Amino acid sequence: MRLGTILLLLLLAACGNGAETATPPAPKPAAPRTAPATPAEAAPLARVPAMVTLPPDARVAVAAPVAGLVRELRVIEGQDVAAGATLALLESREALAFAADRARAEARVRLAEADVRRLRQLVEEGIVAAARLDEAEAGLASARAERELAARSQARAHAGADGTVRLISPIAGRVAHVGTTAGAPADTGSALFLIERRGEVLLALQLAEALAGRVRPGMAVEVANGIRGQIVSVAPSLDPSARAVTAMARLGSAPGLLPGSSVEATILAPAGPGAVAVPAEAVVRDGGRDIVFVATENGFRPRPVAVATRAGGVALLLEGLTAGERVAVSNLPELRAAAGQ
Repeated sequence: MRLGTILLLLLLAACGNGAETATPPAPKPAAPRTAPATPAEAAPLARVPAMVTLPPDARVAVAAPVAGLVRELRVIEGQDVAAGATLALLESREALAFAADRARAEARVRLAEADVRRLRQLVEEGIVAAARLDEAEAGLASARAERELAARSQARAHAGADGTVRLISPIAGRVAHVGTTAGAPADTGSALFLIERRGEVLLALQLAEALAGRVRPGMAVEVANGIRGQIVSVAPSLDPSARAVTAMARLGSAPGLLPGSSVEATILAPAGPGAVAVPAEAVVRDGGRDIVFVATENGFRPRPVAVATRAGGVALLLEGLTAGERVAVSNLPELRAAAGQ
């Protein structure tokens, strides 16, 4: 019986050892993410505040050509209008005078034409001298000139025969301002509407004093959504109140950029031959120098690089890396530890 007890105890011990589970191996760290070095034609020079403005010829004021009363408004602020669209209707006595002047001029032309026809017949019959016909033809030419002037005056004012004047938008764009209401008086030359042409906009860049000497016309600028433009002028003097120099950049079509809004703009300078761009997080400092970890067949190797600028999440490298090589952009502390950096 003692032998059976010993065998039973040995069997239970063996079963207990088999029930133990093996410890799982530690998970391997994720492989570093990489990004390629890309050729750089332009390098971010600086990121500066800017304001969106319009070119000088992009704003047009629409004024009343004659004095009158505003009878009807056809648009509201912010509305898009086509060139030639009616903005408002005026009632004007001057417009009635235009119509009357044109009617009188038309009557004088008809009378002069009849006089010329009559005298031409009399000259052919030898009843009157040819000088009389010459005088009548001169009078007809004068009457026609007066009729043309009256017609142009009426057309320029967009005035109808009933004294109604249409205020017309001279350009396609957006109604930026309405400066009157229905029933209000309008003086001759008073600006009642402001129309802004859509499309090209300008950027007024504020350059710090230390940066102003490095910015030149012809440099590229970039704002949100990848919209790019070109610097066209740099002010020759410093604004003493802002302690900044204003540079103007011209953008092409810039949807979403409203005049008067503030934006951040990145100024781009020529990069030079052999320059490449990498994500800024790929560059780390080590012992007073900049390095990147380059992907090779045998893993990642540290390599010193010459950094020209860092802006907009991009580092411009002048030396140490060629286009197409891939660099690590994650797990950099682990790579430094493995390399003994």
